Amino acid sequence: MAISKARKDELVAQYVELINESNAIFVTEYTGLGVSDMEALRTQVREAEGAFYVTKNRLMRVAMEQTNMPIPDELLTGQVATGFAMSDAPPLAKALVDYAKKEEKLVIKGAIYDGDILLADGVKALASLPTLPEVRSQLVGLISGPARNLASVVASGVRQVINVVDAYAKNEDAPEAD
Repeated sequence: MAISKARKDELVAQYVELINESNAIFVTEYTGLGVSDMEALRTQVREAEGAFYVTKNRLMRVAMEQTNMPIPDELLTGQVATGFAMSDAPPLAKALVDYAKKEEKLVIKGAIYDGDILLADGVKALASLPTLPEVRSQLVGLISGPARNLASVVASGVRQVINVVDAYAKNEDAPEAD
């Protein structure tokens, strides 16, 4: 069933807004995926701070042109559903890859990330990256480790000086033997 020009303009505007707000765009093919499966996938995508919509290929191309995004013609074919990473891209990539592993009807075609077009293998590699909070905690660990070691070395030096002074003081207080 054909959609009206006004509805097409609404969809293009929605796609443009999603593209502008997202850090990455994931393209999947969902042929044969049921409504309940699609809802389960959307739940996982929302938990990964993303959005997941069935998109019209031609209208998505128009939206990408309007936002100066690279247009992945090889990805925008067939029944396409698009995931938009509203925060960090790796969690959404992981959610999609994990879902595609258990549900073969969802096929990850590729993504647009940081202005580059990634194919399915690139999306799988992106899914294996740690999330931004994990990277931050690793960085804090790397920075705090040497600081902790330095504090320990300084404290042990101070302890040694205190022990020497304490031993000297005890030796001074001891009665002299004749």
